[in-house]
Amino acid sequence: MVVVDEENGEMHPLDLFLSVGLDKRTAENVLVNPKVTSNLTAVIKEACVVDGCGKTVGNLLYTVATKFPANALKHRPTLLEYIVSLKIKSPAQLDAAFAFLMNVGPETYQLKDFEEACGVGVEVSLEEVKAAINAVLEENMDALLEQRYRINVGNLCGQVRKKQPWADAKTVKEIIDARVAEILGERTADDDIKPLKKKKEKPVKDQPSHTSAPVTPPEEELNPFSIFPQPEENSKVHTEIFFSNGEIWRAHNKREMLEKHLKITGGKVITRFPPEPNGYLHIGHAKAMFINFGLAKERNGSCYLRFDDTNPEAEKKEYIDHIQEIVQWMGWQPFKVTYSSDYFQELYDLAVLLIQGGLAYVDHQTPEEIKEYREKKLNSPWRDRPISESLKLFDDMRRGLIEEGKATLRMKQDMQSENKNMYDLIAYRIKFTPHPHAGDKWCIYPSYDYTHCIVDSLENITHSLCTLEFEIRRPSYYWLLMALDIYQPYVWEYSRLNISNTVMSKRKLNRLVTEKWVDGWDDPRLMTLAGLRRRGVSSTSINSFIRGIGITRSDNSMIRYDRLEYHIREELNKSAPRAMVVLNPLKIVITNLDSESRMSLDAKMWPDAPSEDASSFYKVPFTNVVYIERTDFRLKDSKDYYGFAPGKTVLLRYACPIKCTEVIYGNDSESIVEIRAEYDPLKKTKPKGVLHWVAQPYPGVEPLKVEVRIFDKLFLSENPAELENWLSDLNPTSKEVISEAYAVPSLVNAVEGDRFQFERLGYFAVDPDSTTEKLVFNRTVTLRDSYSKGGNK
Repeated sequence: MVVVDEENGEMHPLDLFLSVGLDKRTAENVLVNPKVTSNLTAVIKEACVVDGCGKTVGNLLYTVATKFPANALKHRPTLLEYIVSLKIKSPAQLDAAFAFLMNVGPETYQLKDFEEACGVGVEVSLEEVKAAINAVLEENMDALLEQRYRINVGNLCGQVRKKQPWADAKTVKEIIDARVAEILGERTADDDIKPLKKKKEKPVKDQPSHTSAPVTPPEEELNPFSIFPQPEENSKVHTEIFFSNGEIWRAHNKREMLEKHLKITGGKVITRFPPEPNGYLHIGHAKAMFINFGLAKERNGSCYLRFDDTNPEAEKKEYIDHIQEIVQWMGWQPFKVTYSSDYFQELYDLAVLLIQGGLAYVDHQTPEEIKEYREKKLNSPWRDRPISESLKLFDDMRRGLIEEGKATLRMKQDMQSENKNMYDLIAYRIKFTPHPHAGDKWCIYPSYDYTHCIVDSLENITHSLCTLEFEIRRPSYYWLLMALDIYQPYVWEYSRLNISNTVMSKRKLNRLVTEKWVDGWDDPRLMTLAGLRRRGVSSTSINSFIRGIGITRSDNSMIRYDRLEYHIREELNKSAPRAMVVLNPLKIVITNLDSESRMSLDAKMWPDAPSEDASSFYKVPFTNVVYIERTDFRLKDSKDYYGFAPGKTVLLRYACPIKCTEVIYGNDSESIVEIRAEYDPLKKTKPKGVLHWVAQPYPGVEPLKVEVRIFDKLFLSENPAELENWLSDLNPTSKEVISEAYAVPSLVNAVEGDRFQFERLGYFAVDPDSTTEKLVFNRTVTLRDSYSKGGNK
């Protein structure tokens, strides 16, 4: 029985959906979703089939209701006419129609172009279908004979569709099944046995190289930039802007606008890396660089380095110089260096156009009043002032005739919107502050919300890429571009980079630096790129880390610092030569070696160095006075202890075994000042423990003294940014300075930036504080089985 609504005389939705051939289960599922119910009802009415139609037409109408491109709604009636008249009668034709209309958007088009794109009037004969199928089977014959009935028939159908896109899908499947049976014969029991999956072989680890040159880590198998569309596809709806009055703006580029853009750019990808010069860059900016410069490089395009310099009070020449230098260090070459301030005149002129169009006004509310009115969703008292009045006042602002803080220019957006970023955002404010790049020409400065999208458009940026917290600003971004009727870049947001046990907010970093909680912007404990570089981390290992974590939108979780350390170690293990350094020396006197004796031994810079390769070795002196780590000696031995102890023998790496014969104590009878030992020059004994060491270079001469700085995580908590008193979470032992460590003589010629593996201790880099009198080394990262955790076997 058909149920009719008594109030409006309309058929019940379930009966309406059943009348167009939908099966009952599908119709009931539609009713669960109010949006689909509304869309399908509207489509059925628009197609004039409320009295019913065949199943083929009904299924196509259902697809229209669920998949029709939102930017082309004005063309839906035309498509429905073609469906009802059976000029479009297959899913393949409908998909082609969707693709065509999505690219067209709301623009007009020629019907012949539409019909050609959708295969209207094209009839594919049975002979043509069979010919296409035979060609596909011939191309896949080897796979067919090998896999037999386990072959993917759906894949074969897809290959046929490429040759004959308008062929009937059911007919194609039936003929393929029949031809496969002819070729293979009767299906056997073996055809139903699933093949065993082969175990993936573990990749063989690269052997350490004998060169000290930086090694670029291999790229991931998958291209992280494949998710981004091509510039010519930028006519689709970017986003829908919903207004409180029910109006909807669908942001997209008109065909003429896109064609003009493509003509200017040559169809190339154009991106931008837009830091604000108000501090040093951190590892989060490394991710932004990787995405923006990386996409441009991968697509053979260009990337601007654009300084977002709209706040003269916070910006410095020091930061501008640093950013340019660190971008180069990270391995990126900007297509061009620009400044938002380069466009101040264009930005001002466009603001005048906004006022003239009734879309901006001069406001006199204080910051506190603006905040209060926004919270209450109230319009400013000056929102509806005459356009001529706003134009005069804006000109007065520009000429410096209005006091700072007494007026702003605000965009007339939607104070009742569900999105707070549509609450009449500020476009201009007065600041009587000279600009580090533009000088003192201006006393009004545009806001980020006003500037960013316009400069993206003026520079013909194809992909405007930013972090997820900016997603809520999309409506405002596109509102302004639509209001000015200028080109709209494609916007895509990615998850920001959060690393454990640190902070990356510029405000917090600035406080750490200015209040001297750390030793400047390049303190090796910070996640600034300058700090990481000073610590000994290379740009290639940072980029490898960024590529490894990916650039998706979904994962906004905390990344453990250990993950970055993995990439650092992977590179240093191949590029850092070995050397021996003793941090906390304990003196050993070898009593059976002449005090005037001096031997020169070969030590390996690379663990797998062939003996005939002299360049892979360095010389270490061996005398009767050597030094080992104080922590490598204890008075009580045990089976699981591999260090030195009374009466025990250990091997001095690259030298020979020594046996402890006597312990010499200080005046307090507790502190150990010296160990007496005997060495075995014939190496008859084979001890388990192997120790690193440093000897006096000559009898009576102390070893090379160096300063070593040991760094740990800056904060104790994994996420200090969440703490109210985050400064109280600073790790009191995040930096340890060892002022008189002993090193082998070969390190005397090391220069700033050189990196080494100190055997059993970790990876270290020469710090800029080094002088000709004394070298300073920073620990970059520990070894996998670090010395500090007992890895002294």
